Amino acid sequence: MNVLVRLAALVLPLGLGACGAAHDARVTLSFWAIGREAEVVPALLAEFERLHPNVHVEVQALPLTAAHEKLLTAFAGDALPDIGQLGNTWLPELATLGALEPLQARVDASPVIRSDDYFEGIWDTNVMDGTLYGVPWYIDTRLVFYRTDLLAAAGFDAPPRDWAEWSRQLAAVKQHAKPGDYSILLPLNEFELLVNLGVQQADPLLRDDATRGNFESAGFRRAFTFYVDMYRNGWAPPMSETQISNVWDEFANGFYAFYVTGPWNVGEFKRRLPARVQGDWATAPLPGPDGPGAAIGGGSSLVMFRASRHKEEVWQLIEFLSQPEQQQRLHDLCGDLPPRRSAWQGTALASDPYAKAFHDQLERTVAAPKIPEWERIAQEVRYAAERTVRGGQPIDRSLGDLDARVDAILGKRRWMLERRKAAP
Repeated sequence: MNVLVRLAALVLPLGLGACGAAHDARVTLSFWAIGREAEVVPALLAEFERLHPNVHVEVQALPLTAAHEKLLTAFAGDALPDIGQLGNTWLPELATLGALEPLQARVDASPVIRSDDYFEGIWDTNVMDGTLYGVPWYIDTRLVFYRTDLLAAAGFDAPPRDWAEWSRQLAAVKQHAKPGDYSILLPLNEFELLVNLGVQQADPLLRDDATRGNFESAGFRRAFTFYVDMYRNGWAPPMSETQISNVWDEFANGFYAFYVTGPWNVGEFKRRLPARVQGDWATAPLPGPDGPGAAIGGGSSLVMFRASRHKEEVWQLIEFLSQPEQQQRLHDLCGDLPPRRSAWQGTALASDPYAKAFHDQLERTVAAPKIPEWERIAQEVRYAAERTVRGGQPIDRSLGDLDARVDAILGKRRWMLERRKAAP
């Protein structure tokens, strides 16, 4: 009996040690996600952990208002996570800092991720100087939401396809509107529509290797004038969104017939519009100068941070979240649009009449200028429009001032590129 007790005393610690070693071998990945996606992604990760029992994923939720600063602070402190959700306009900055792991070799070897299955414009947002730094997770863009009944009352049975037709419809809707109502809501605190009109031109928004503004070009001048004329003609109220008590109520009340916004508002319109107008609204791709127009592709991508010590496990997670069925689940959970064409096929999303216009628009998405300074520049575009619409500043002066301000923002970029060219 004493012998058995002594053997048990020897064997038990060995068994515990083996269990402890197995537990210690489990990899824990840190995943920083933002906003609504951070709330719903744990529902997807349960299946990933079932398929990969050696991996545990800890999600840290970042509020959108603080996420950018948190990322930069973590980079400075060498405390970035293993994997992150990164807004597409933030990728150039983190890539320039050297914080992101290049991914092209992994994509080339992947049986899951095929670049030709992604909408071309959104895939391109992840490529900087020929190097791929992210895999699109979800995509958004802006297009037209409109009141079909108000458009019909003005004499039109289809949404506009080009700028000239849009102008005719805006003028006719305003003519038929009640006193104090308008044709379109263009909040002056948003830059997205003006920038989208700009990328529909042959002239790029920036010139000389994206080191100077190109807003005095003929193309952007045409877009800027078309945009400003919507206010000058009385089609749009010179207001910010904060001056509108409730955009959904005012849309239902007929305060405006057109509203340019993103996919998150499909669900909001379905929930918030009263029953009396639920059959009287639709979505349509953005009109362009001479036909259906382009729009910038937004959204977020999945990135692997260079300092991660678990790159193989991170890549397994990126592949898992990139599967079409997981992108479909993400859409079901929070309404995000899948960036892969195959994720739209054979689903309720494919037959949704409101989503169809987004699918059409996504085939014409383009990347925003891929430089770290872009978000500051986009705000300068907004300020230029507001100075013209509210302040009455002439268009020529507004565009000249805009180029000067953008050139100042890009001064460091010019200096860095010049030094690089001068280096032996």
